[in-house]
Amino acid sequence: MLLDVVKALGEYLTSEEDELRAKGVDLLSSILGNTPAEKINRQSVRVLTTFYCSKLDDTETIIPALKGLSTLTALPSCSSSDATSIVQAVFVHVRMKAFVHAVRFQVFSIIDNLMARNRDALKQLGKAFLSGYVTLAEGEKDPRNLLVAFAIARVILIEFDISSEHVESLFNITYCYFPITFRPPPNDPYGITTEDLRTALRGCLSASPTFGPLAIPVFLEKLMAGSPTTKRDTLETMSTCFPVYGSTLARVSARKLWNALKLEAGLVFQPPEQRPHTYYQIFQPTDPQTEEQALKTTQALVETIYTHEEDAIESDDDVQGLARDVCEECINILREPEKNQAKPAIKVLCAFMSTTPSVSRYTLSQAIPHLVKLFLNPDEVSNRPPILILLADLVNAARDSLLSEVTDKTPIPMMLYKDEVIGVVSAGLKTAASRIPAIALLRGLITTKRLLSDEELGFVVHSVNEVFSDEEAGNDDFSDSAILDVLKTISQTAPQHLEEQTLPMLFSALPEQSPPRDAALERVKAWRILLALKTLCVHPQLFETLVIRLTTKVDLICLPASKYDAMEDIEPHAAYAHSLLKTIADTLAIKVDAAHPDVPKYIERLVPGLYNLFFFSALQQESAIATDHRLVRTAGDIITLVTQCVPAQRQANFVTAVFEVLSTGRVQGFADGLQKIPADTTVLLFEESGSTVQRNLLALLAAGVVTAHKEVLLPPPSLDTFLNNLLSWSILRADHYLQRDSAWHLMSSVLNKHADGASAFLEDKLDNFWPKFITGETTADQRRYALQAWVWISKALAVQKHASLSRFTDKLFELFGDDDLSWDAAKTLGDIANADQILTKRNHSVIKILHAQKFVNSVLPRIIAGAQDSSKPPHEQTAYLVALTSLIKAIPKTAYAHQMSSLMPLLLRGLELPDFDIRADVIDTFHAAAEGDASDQSLISEHAPTLVTYMLKNSMAKDMSSIRVRMTALQYLSVLPKIVRYDVLHPSKPTVLRELAKVLDDPKRSVRKEAVDTSCSPELFGIELLGAAL
Repeated sequence: MLLDVVKALGEYLTSEEDELRAKGVDLLSSILGNTPAEKINRQSVRVLTTFYCSKLDDTETIIPALKGLSTLTALPSCSSSDATSIVQAVFVHVRMKAFVHAVRFQVFSIIDNLMARNRDALKQLGKAFLSGYVTLAEGEKDPRNLLVAFAIARVILIEFDISSEHVESLFNITYCYFPITFRPPPNDPYGITTEDLRTALRGCLSASPTFGPLAIPVFLEKLMAGSPTTKRDTLETMSTCFPVYGSTLARVSARKLWNALKLEAGLVFQPPEQRPHTYYQIFQPTDPQTEEQALKTTQALVETIYTHEEDAIESDDDVQGLARDVCEECINILREPEKNQAKPAIKVLCAFMSTTPSVSRYTLSQAIPHLVKLFLNPDEVSNRPPILILLADLVNAARDSLLSEVTDKTPIPMMLYKDEVIGVVSAGLKTAASRIPAIALLRGLITTKRLLSDEELGFVVHSVNEVFSDEEAGNDDFSDSAILDVLKTISQTAPQHLEEQTLPMLFSALPEQSPPRDAALERVKAWRILLALKTLCVHPQLFETLVIRLTTKVDLICLPASKYDAMEDIEPHAAYAHSLLKTIADTLAIKVDAAHPDVPKYIERLVPGLYNLFFFSALQQESAIATDHRLVRTAGDIITLVTQCVPAQRQANFVTAVFEVLSTGRVQGFADGLQKIPADTTVLLFEESGSTVQRNLLALLAAGVVTAHKEVLLPPPSLDTFLNNLLSWSILRADHYLQRDSAWHLMSSVLNKHADGASAFLEDKLDNFWPKFITGETTADQRRYALQAWVWISKALAVQKHASLSRFTDKLFELFGDDDLSWDAAKTLGDIANADQILTKRNHSVIKILHAQKFVNSVLPRIIAGAQDSSKPPHEQTAYLVALTSLIKAIPKTAYAHQMSSLMPLLLRGLELPDFDIRADVIDTFHAAAEGDASDQSLISEHAPTLVTYMLKNSMAKDMSSIRVRMTALQYLSVLPKIVRYDVLHPSKPTVLRELAKVLDDPKRSVRKEAVDTSCSPELFGIELLGAAL
C-alpha cells in the first residue's frame, strides 16, 4: 500500500518546485507515521529507506525525510543493512546546528531507535559510528534532546568498544554539561526537571571506568569553586562514579579527594609544622546538606578502595592508606573534644562505620579507647559531657551500621568495647552536667541489637532508677524524659527488669493519700510519678501491674476504711483519684492506638471493678468521692477504650447486661465486685426520685454501648420508645451536662446503627418534637438542650448519608430568624459536620465515605446565598455568617476551596462579628488559604489592603480583649508579605508600622512578641520597628 502511495505522489516527490517537493515528502512521512507497523513489510522499509536517505541531501526535504526515518527506525522490520544506511546518511548530510531543536530531536530519536533495535549493526561500524555521533551530539543545548543524548551516550560507553582516541571525545561531549544549571521555564510543556537532567547525565558519567582519570580533576575543580548547589551535585556524582571508576584510581587519587572532601565536611587537618596553636582549623562552615553529602561521598570513596581488599585484611595492622590516615587526623582533632571542630571529626568517623567491616572495626579500635581514656583522665573532668556526646554519636553509628536482621552469628562491632563504655556511662550518670549525654550514650547501647546481656540490662535499669529517684540529682523535665525513654526502650524487650525494679520504686513513691491543697511540691512529685508510669507501662506485662496497683489505690481513696469527716476538704482526694484514673485511661489510649492484643481481656479484669466502685458509691454513699462527675467521665473513657477493642462475640453478653440495667435498674450480677451491693438494689437512672449522682451513672452505661458492633447492638424491644424516652429525659429531667451528653451519645449511636428501623422516630421528631420543644413555648434552656439533641440526631444520619438528613437541616435554617436561637442554630451546622469521638469507625458506627463532602455540598451554597441576600433582615444575615464560619471551621479545606472566591467577602464580614471565637476561626481560615495553591494566594492579594486593616484592628488590646484573636491576627499579618506582592502591600507599610508600635505596649508578653516578629518581616515591614522594640 505504501509503495502505491509513493507511486501516486511520484511527481510531487520529484518536483522541481521546492515547496511542492517538500510537501510531498512530508505527506508521505505523515501517512507512514499513521500506518500500523504490521502493514509495513520488509520490502517497503527497504525502498522507503533508500528514498528517505536520498532526500537528506536536499535542503528542502531533509526535515520531512528525518520525520519519515524516525518512524522507519522504530519498526521491527527495519533490518541491520537499513540501519547502517540510515546512520551513515545522517552522519553525512545532517548538520545539527542548522536546525531548530524539534528537528534535532528527530535526529536523536533516529539514533535512539537504531540503538534500541539495531545495536549490533552500529557496533560493526566501529570508529566511524563513534566519530559521527560525537560530531552529531556536540553542542546540543535543548533539555529534551539532552535526555535522549545522555541515554545514547550511556549505552555507547557501556557496550561499545571505545578506543583511547574516542574516550576524550566522548568525555568532552558529556562532561561539558556538568554540573547541570538548567531551570525549567514556567508551564514547560515537556515537564523536564533539573533533577531529570542531573540523573541522566550522572548515569552517563558513571558508565565507563575510562572516564575516571579525566573526571577526577573536573570534580575537584567544581568542589573548589562551585556554589553549594554545584558542590552537592558534584558530591552526589562522585558517589555514583567512584565504584565504576574502580579501586585503583580511587586509591591513587585518595589524598587529593580527601583534602577536598574534608573541606565540605567542615575540617582541615594541619601538619605539625603549620600549626599555630591548634591541630586543625575550620573554614567557612558549609551548609548541613552539603556536609551530609560530603560524608556520603567519603563513605563511597572508602568503600571503593577497601571492598576488594576485605578478604585480605585480617587485623587492624592490615588497614593502610586513606582509612588509617583519616582516622589518625580525626583522633588528633578529638584530643580537644570541647572544641567545635570535634563534631565534624566524629561525623567522619561515624561515616566510616557504614563502609566496610574492616574499616569499621579499625575505626572503633582507634576511637573508642581514645575517648574512654580521655574521659578517665582527671585533667579532662570538665570535658566529660562533650566526650560522652562524641561517644554516643559513635555508638549510634555502629548500631546503625548493622543489618536490620541481627542473628547469633552477626558480628556486633561494639561487643569488644561495651564493658569500658558501660563504665563510662555509670560515671557520667553520677554528675548533673554529664547526665544527659550519658543517657544519650546509654540509649545507643541498649538500642544496639544483641549487644547487652539480660544481666547488663538489669544493671542499666538499676543505674537509671537511682538517678530518677535521687531527689538531690536536680532532674528536670528534659532529663526525666531522657531517662524514661531509656526505660521504655528496655521495657519493649526486657519488661521483667522494670517490673522487678522500676515499678516497685515508682509505686512506693506514690502517696497513699492525696496531698493537701497547700502541698504543691508533693502534688508535683505525684504527677511526675504518674507521668513515668504512663510512659513505661504500655507493655502488656507492665500494664497489668499498673491496672492492679492504681485501681487498688483508687478504691482506698474513694472508699476509705473510715469515712471522711463531713468538714474535711475532699476535693484533693477527688483530684488525686482522678489523676490515677486518668493515668490508666491515657496509657490505655496508647495501647489502643498501637492495637495491643491484650486490651480486650480488661472487659473482665478492669471494667467490672469500675462499675462496682461507682455504682456502690452512688447507691450506698452518695457523698462518696467516686460520685464526682470528673471521675465518672474518666471511668467512662476507660470503659469505652476497652469495649471498642472487644470482638463482637465477646461484646454480646456485656451489651445485653447494660441494656438490662437501663431498662430495669437492677444491678445484681452486673456491678459485682469487692464492694457488696444488696441484691434488691436498683439504680434510679430515669426516675424523678433519682439523685444526680445516680443519674450520672448513665455515662458509664453509655460508654459501654456506644462501642458495640451493629450486629451486637440489637434494637431494644421498642426502639422508638427507647429513643423517645431517652430524648425526653435528657431535656426535661437531666440535671447535669454529663447526663445530657451521655443520653445524646447513646441515642445517636443506637440511631446510627439502626436508622432503617427508626423511621417512626424520625418522623415524630420532625412533626411533633420540633414544634413542641424547639419552636414551642418552653424555657430557653430546654430549647437549647433540644437543639443540641437535634444535632446528635442529625450527626447519626449525616455520617451514613441518610435520606432524611436534608429535612432535619432544613429545620435549622428556619431558626435563623429566631431572635433567641438564631446563633445557636447557625452554629449547629458546623457541629453536625464536625468530627466527634462517638460516631467513629473505632466505635463500629455506620459511616459512609465522603459523607462530610455530601453534607457540605448540600448546605454551603444555601449558606452563601443567604449571607449574600440583602433582602433578609440583618440579624438573619448575621446568622448565615455564623453558620458559614462554624461550618468552615469543622471541615477540611478541600471541601470549600472551590468556593473561596465567594467566601472571601463573607469571611471578611465575619471579622466584624462580636463573637471572638468566630473571629479567630475566620483568621485561621485565612491562614489555611495562605497555605493553598496559587489561585488562593491570588485571591488573598485582591483583598490584601482590607485584610491588613482588619488584622491591625483585631490586634489592638483596646479594641480586642481576646488574646487568641490578637495573636492570630498578628501571625496572619506576618504571613501576608510571603504570599502578596510587595507593590500591593507597600502602601500599607507606614500604617502597619505605626499601629504595630502601639501593640508593643500590649499587656501580654506573648502578644508583644508576635508584634516584634511581625514588624521584623523584611518582605514588607523592614526593620524600622525593631529599633523601637529594643
